Amino acid sequence: MSYQLLKGKRGIIFGALDENSIAWKTAERVYEEGGSFVLTNAPIALRMGTINTLAEKTKSTVIPADATSMEDLENLVKQAQEVLGGKLDFVLHSIGMSLNVRKGCHYTEENYEFTAKGWDISALSFHKVLQVLYKNDAMNEWGSVVALTYMAAQRTFPDYNDMADNKAYLESIARSFGYFFGKNKKVRVNTISQSPTPTTAGKGVKGFDGFITYAEKMSPLGNATALECANYTVAMFSDLTRKVTMQNLFHDGGFSNTGVSQEVISAFTKE
Repeated sequence: MSYQLLKGKRGIIFGALDENSIAWKTAERVYEEGGSFVLTNAPIALRMGTINTLAEKTKSTVIPADATSMEDLENLVKQAQEVLGGKLDFVLHSIGMSLNVRKGCHYTEENYEFTAKGWDISALSFHKVLQVLYKNDAMNEWGSVVALTYMAAQRTFPDYNDMADNKAYLESIARSFGYFFGKNKKVRVNTISQSPTPTTAGKGVKGFDGFITYAEKMSPLGNATALECANYTVAMFSDLTRKVTMQNLFHDGGFSNTGVSQEVISAFTKE
């Protein structure tokens, strides 16, 4: 169902890889709600995914950009405004990658070159995106920037590895940059802390299948799906949430505030 919440609004969506991606689902929902946008991802990700299919479906343009490169981001923001015909109203940062996870390096035995690379891609890239938008005055007043995060920034999930540190840094950027973007430009900056979701990246975390089942049993409303996250993101892009900024917003079916559920108690109770 469409409410045309984003009619006439323009933006950039980072990170759509395939139809399992939250960014992919968000692009589809933004399009249904009347928004227009540019799709972007790193050149290597564009070769791996099927983003052109999404671009055709949503009548959008794909502009390759490495989110760790200031030059690429400058070009992206400039071209996006040219393609879309004006300043931007929304931006989604859906980027995350840990080489330590990919290479099987335990958290206690990190390869620090991998750590630095993953931090740059997963966290510092958010600051770079915000800085380019801010310095180029590329956002309309009451615009909205959202980055996707995970609760491992607050609680320990052993196999999430250094991505937990990256997400904590990402959330701090939203608060710190959000102050200046709000004060000086009337632009909102928030993070959405999503349930474990079976995306390509999510399924790469060790023990993911077991954990997503556990989270489902712990959450009063069950895990939030990628599509449901897309709907929440649309709400954050809309004018209905103009005064929400510098927040880390949990979208996890209540998992983050549940100490233990009856289902979990039952699983560990001897008959």
